[in-house]
Amino acid sequence: MLIIDCHGHHTVTPQAHLDYRKAQKAALTDACLAHPQRPDISDDEIREGIEANQLKLLKERGADLTIFSPRASRMEPHIGSADTARNWSMACNNLIHRVTNLYPDTFVGVCMLPQTPGGDFKHCIEELERCVNELGFIGCNLNPDPSGGYWTSPPLTDKYWYPLYEKMVELDIPAMVHVSGSCNPAFHATGSYYIAADTNAFMQFIQGDLFKDFPDLRFIIPHGGGAVPYHWGRYRGLADMLKQPSLDTHVMKNVYFDTCVYHQPGIDLLFDVIDIDNILFGSEMVGAVRCIDPQTGQYFDDTKRYVDKLGLSRADLRKVYEGNARRVYPRLDAILKQRGF
Repeated sequence: MLIIDCHGHHTVTPQAHLDYRKAQKAALTDACLAHPQRPDISDDEIREGIEANQLKLLKERGADLTIFSPRASRMEPHIGSADTARNWSMACNNLIHRVTNLYPDTFVGVCMLPQTPGGDFKHCIEELERCVNELGFIGCNLNPDPSGGYWTSPPLTDKYWYPLYEKMVELDIPAMVHVSGSCNPAFHATGSYYIAADTNAFMQFIQGDLFKDFPDLRFIIPHGGGAVPYHWGRYRGLADMLKQPSLDTHVMKNVYFDTCVYHQPGIDLLFDVIDIDNILFGSEMVGAVRCIDPQTGQYFDDTKRYVDKLGLSRADLRKVYEGNARRVYPRLDAILKQRGF
């Protein structure tokens, strides 16, 4: 049985990559500055960050493979123009591709999209096609709120999003619903904004009829589904009040949650409430919470420990650790089959 972590971000990147972003931002506010060229980054610089962080922890915690994407808080679609977003997305996605080439048995790529507040999806579709068809990526991260905390975009069920969904279905890839950093002081990024966005996305799916139009569309809502499992009765009741079908047929054939929940009672609740077929193992490491839990002496984001303590059957463990990810990410399944798994 493989242990597949569906939620990993490149949170420790080479300094040259960060300097490029800093120069890109500076050029937005100073007309005298030229737009920067993408930096030359050596393989050793990439290895330095990966081997001391994600790769080290992956091996220590007993996982085999991470679905790897650019750092969510640095996607920053609210900064700059469409060209800014496109250049930054390409730089970030190219760096992910470099990681997957250096460690092909350990990392597979998922791309960020060059979204902008109110923008169309021309560049997003082009970048998605490039990443899937040329770089071998298996999915994308989709930001439901490119404004950075001010919620200026239509709901995810609105036809505004349909051009991107059509391309996702054509390429047979899922999207993880993931906002970026917050520029609204009312939202702490990882403690409030992320969880609110996850919860909001689920409610939007309840209110709309998106999956009637796209029955093969698939979304992963991270961070354990936000507040949804904890308030499952509320959402079942709201679906009934809104005259929508039951959640199992209306939403949960297309929506999945990960296990990025950082304590045992939260994981216990997730598995008590949500069907095992809708849960993918994920840790988000190295990510939102990097410290050790003083109550357990273990890292908060060592989520495999929590799953292992559930007492699941081997068949159910296989679903959570491997089978569900292969089903939700068919391109990952194809890669693993080519490798004999």
